[in-house]
Amino acid sequence: MGGDRGAYYSRPDSATQCTTAGQSRWRCPTNARRRGALAGGAALYSPAMSAPILSTRPQAVLYFGTCLVDLLFPRAGLAGMELIRRSGVRVIFPADQSCCGQPAYNSGYRDEARAVAARQLKALDGELPIVVPSGSCAGMMRHHYPVLLADDPLHALAVSVSRRVFELTEFLVDVLALSPDDLGPPLKVAVHSSCSARRELGAADRIEHLLGALSSVTVVEQAHKAECCGFGGAFAVKQPAISAAMVGDKCDALLACGAEVVVSQDCGCLMNIAGALARCGAGPRCLHVAEFLWERTGGHPL
Repeated sequence: MGGDRGAYYSRPDSATQCTTAGQSRWRCPTNARRRGALAGGAALYSPAMSAPILSTRPQAVLYFGTCLVDLLFPRAGLAGMELIRRSGVRVIFPADQSCCGQPAYNSGYRDEARAVAARQLKALDGELPIVVPSGSCAGMMRHHYPVLLADDPLHALAVSVSRRVFELTEFLVDVLALSPDDLGPPLKVAVHSSCSARRELGAADRIEHLLGALSSVTVVEQAHKAECCGFGGAFAVKQPAISAAMVGDKCDALLACGAEVVVSQDCGCLMNIAGALARCGAGPRCLHVAEFLWERTGGHPL
């Protein structure tokens, strides 16, 4: 896996994204454009941004666990690691990792976010691909680290890290070409793709690609599929009434489509949707796609 990093990784160079990551039933309320330069002047991101392209299948990856996985959804993180290991790739979990810095960054605390990001950069240094079981955190690391550290001595490292970041389903589909064997009973499943996975990474379709390989799973379409669940991190705290209305719309759509399980790439969305459904006293089970795939393919208990 040695050699020139520029040859090992490549990426598109156009950029545009809603500043609220599409946290609205009207898609992007501001229709704003944010641009920043990588080394050589390449723009940071676009709604259809693909994952980095690897010239060879890696023998190992770095796994960035995320805060919500660590604290609230550990089985989701473990399932992602096991899916990669079962495909013959070594998974390394850097012990010094913590938060990606997105909560502080999105709330305007750039100095604090920069300090947190700097620690992650040092923990993730090297040439190995970085796999993240969250579209939100992957988007932060891939698109915003180079801007956040633009005038910092760690800028070159920020660019290196950003160019190696894969959201988990991107890695499973685009790199490992995972085609799991379904060992579960017939089941109706609805997909919720997070705003970051859909608009920031352009990775919303990877879940359905994976589910399409499961012979006994029927993917049912929810109304307003592309709309936000209302979480949006600090958005749910700063705008609780709007957030509650948005997750109410999302839950109504999920209940109406007859899904028995809801899967997503992002634990923040799952926490919000599952909490709202629990308060209704009914509804489908909510699982991270990695945990769902691990269960359906006969993985050992986590």
